[in-house]
Amino acid sequence: QVNLVESGGGFVHPGGSLNLSCEDVGSSFTFWMMGWYRQRPGGQREWIGDIRDNDPHYGHAVKGRFTISRDTTKSAVYLKMTGLESDDTAVYYCVSRRKPEPSFGLHWGVGTQVTVSS
Repeated sequence: QVNLVESGGGFVHPGGSLNLSCEDVGSSFTFWMMGWYRQRPGGQREWIGDIRDNDPHYGHAVKGRFTISRDTTKSAVYLKMTGLESDDTAVYYCVSRRKPEPSFGLHWGVGTQVTVSS
């Protein structure tokens, strides 16, 4: 059973950087896609970006500041965040999908808190 576990969240000052990691520790599945969402306080979940096979995609809010990479040998995905702003404060969720077909739904991690504040 898929079990996505995020790590690396924490507190950082504006302008700082933070690296998040996520790994499936529950199954031996391979994933077509792994990526990230976030949910700001009081807001809805927002797609940050993902990597499909080895092709990354980004949302407008983070393009140029965040970088997604993956290690397919261990079903892991990483989020390198730079130039962090207070608006980046959110719970960050890792997601994965085994295949492109919609019948293969999204798997979600439990999230990790990122707080950007002076």
